[in-house]
Amino acid sequence: MTAQGPDRPGEDGTETRAAAREAARAAALLARQLGRLAGSAGRSVWRSGAAAARGAAREAAPVLARTRTRLRATGHRDAAAAPVAETVPQAQPPRRSTRLPRRPWLLGLAVLVGLPLVILAGYVFAAFATLPPLGGAAPEAGQRALVVEAESGRSFATRGAFQGERLTEKTLPPRLAQAIVAIEDRRFYSHWGIDLRGMARAVWRNATGGGVREGGSTITQQYARLTSLTQEKTLKRKIQEAFLALRLESTLSKPEILVGYLNTAYFGAGAYGADAAARRYFGHGAEGLTLPEAAMLAGLVRAPSQLAPTRNFGGAKERADLVLQAMVETGAISQAEADKARAAKLTLHTPPETPPGTNYFLDALQGEVKRLTEAAGDVTVRSTLNLELQSLAEGVLARRLDAEGGKKKVGQGALVALAPDGAILAMVGGRDYEDSQFNRAIQAKRQAGSLFKLFVYLAAYGKGFTPDSVLVDRPTQIGEWEPQNANNRFRGALPLRSAFALSVNTIAAQLGEEVGIASVIAEARRLGVQSDLPEVPSLALGSADVSLLEMTRAFAGVLGPGVPVEPYLVRTIRGSGPQPLYQRPAPKAGSPMDSQVQSMMLDSLQAVVESGTGKAARVSGLAVGGKTGTSQDFRDAWFIGLTPDMIVGVWVGNDDNAPMNKVTGGDIPARVFHDFVERAQKVLKGRKRPAPSAARAEPVPASAVAPAPSPATGEVRGVPEVVDTGTLTIRGRTVHLLGVVGEGGALARQLARYLRRREVVCSGEPAGLRCRLDGDDLAALIVTAGGARASEDAPSDLIEAEDQARAERAGLWQRER
Repeated sequence: MTAQGPDRPGEDGTETRAAAREAARAAALLARQLGRLAGSAGRSVWRSGAAAARGAAREAAPVLARTRTRLRATGHRDAAAAPVAETVPQAQPPRRSTRLPRRPWLLGLAVLVGLPLVILAGYVFAAFATLPPLGGAAPEAGQRALVVEAESGRSFATRGAFQGERLTEKTLPPRLAQAIVAIEDRRFYSHWGIDLRGMARAVWRNATGGGVREGGSTITQQYARLTSLTQEKTLKRKIQEAFLALRLESTLSKPEILVGYLNTAYFGAGAYGADAAARRYFGHGAEGLTLPEAAMLAGLVRAPSQLAPTRNFGGAKERADLVLQAMVETGAISQAEADKARAAKLTLHTPPETPPGTNYFLDALQGEVKRLTEAAGDVTVRSTLNLELQSLAEGVLARRLDAEGGKKKVGQGALVALAPDGAILAMVGGRDYEDSQFNRAIQAKRQAGSLFKLFVYLAAYGKGFTPDSVLVDRPTQIGEWEPQNANNRFRGALPLRSAFALSVNTIAAQLGEEVGIASVIAEARRLGVQSDLPEVPSLALGSADVSLLEMTRAFAGVLGPGVPVEPYLVRTIRGSGPQPLYQRPAPKAGSPMDSQVQSMMLDSLQAVVESGTGKAARVSGLAVGGKTGTSQDFRDAWFIGLTPDMIVGVWVGNDDNAPMNKVTGGDIPARVFHDFVERAQKVLKGRKRPAPSAARAEPVPASAVAPAPSPATGEVRGVPEVVDTGTLTIRGRTVHLLGVVGEGGALARQLARYLRRREVVCSGEPAGLRCRLDGDDLAALIVTAGGARASEDAPSDLIEAEDQARAERAGLWQRER
């Protein structure tokens, strides 16, 4: 009898096994999906897993349906009706797969979300673990601030960090508190150190305002950063800033935090703290701040270096207007008060910028102030500097070096001008302070050359020689040393006056041997030379290295009532108290020079200028004496000259000690002296030259420049077209401005915009006309603003205007080195 059933080989048995395998696959698929669901973490992942499970069930349903149908067809209804869980053991158990799931994006998503969270948590923990103590990085008080005044009393420079007085809750100006809260942290009194709403508002306003208008940090966070952290922009610092802000809020009151912040914040221009900033910008303490002043100070803390009103008054004023509007929005002030504050005129206590060329003087002054007083706090110093003479000195030296320096291989120069009592009226330590801060008037030691003969002749006159004493210019040998004259010629018998005027080396060497080098050194010491002076015969010809300042003071001793003359830079030093911290005492007369010796030396010095090597230093109508000096191989060239009003020393050479192209003391140095002294006479006699500020675009007063040319038949009037800054076209006629070397390009375009639709009136000689614009001299306006150079034969007012532009680095001088 043949067996029947599923074990029987044939069609029915095959279908049964196939159905079982399909049921097993469906069960395995469902199991895998349920396993993924069980391994998912978090609500969102659970929902994703449940959805996946439901999808898997839907995928398995058709398979299970086909299985039931086949089982019914083969008579296995009970098996088909059995739960899936009961049929699984009848099939071959699925093998565990080592492959990645078929949907790896879920695992990737978990890693992608979870790993950064773990790293961030570790980073936050590390930042917390290394949290610095509160106040651990509070800035130490920097070098006290100096406000420097010229001899006229005009403030022209500042140095150091302003400290001011520390504010307290009682002395905190209400308007300043309202302004800083309105612009920096409107919810300061309601948040707990971190303001999420404020951060969101700042992001929105910055995004819609086209730039950074607000910051996200609270005042508490900023205070924590200023007093406890560095300024590095890192995530760690930001996290620590937040932790410290929370700690500050738990230990200090809101007024204490606000006062501490205002005492610590930087307000630009070297001012740390609100009181220091008020004194720096407005000349009084914080208690006297007006609403417009308070708004300007509050606006500076966001970008103090960029908005400091001493250098960017327009930007500071625009920011102050934003602060006023913020105060209106917060209800601190009314709109009418804001409008009135915007219209108010703000006057700065100090000028916009320190004149660049005065920095050599300021460097020396700063060291002198420190020596004279160690009192703490900010100080105001009345100096000896004459700003007009300083500007002249910078201009004439730069002009000569620009014109002749390249051809004659001269790279540097220095000038110092002393009053007869030793007050330093002007000091130029080099061609450009921004290129080199080395002060060649004080710090450089160079061979004096024939300049040193001053001491040789003083010693000789003191031992009975006179200007009429005769010595012979002849070959001379002293030991192994054989001095030579510059022209390698000998003039024979000469009176000492002529020998000094012509700078004859052999006669100076003979005099040095006659009176003794020790006596020469003694004279140099008596007149204030402090450098090392070797006791060798060649010292008579200036083989020692000396500074320009000490040699200039030595020559001043010949002019003055006593020696040595003490150079000085400081007249008074004032602190916050009513009494000055220092006041220069009345000068003590030095040892008087023998009047006869002094008279003979002055006579010899005048001979140098009148008929000797210093002829180029002659100034018409002025008694001038002086001495030239040239070191070996033309490495140094000097001229020091005396007038009744001042003593001026000039040096030129190269920093690397390279030889110049046969430049002597009677060449560039004597010419610089002449240019400076000739123009300085107008200043010293009370005729002030025009001193407009190119930075503020103030016009040159019509009364300060050359007189207007008288109307002439060839007068030209009309709206000009600009060819260059020295050449105009008016009604078809070309007009060349007298004394102006024009510039094209951007400067010409700027002038064209300035002159657009404005009439000028020109008259004078066809070769060069003087034109006037609204009563002002057009050429002087252009040159003062740095729009053009003055020609060599230009009128003196244009040359002075160029000196002004050079000193202020205006226009074309701003881009030249």
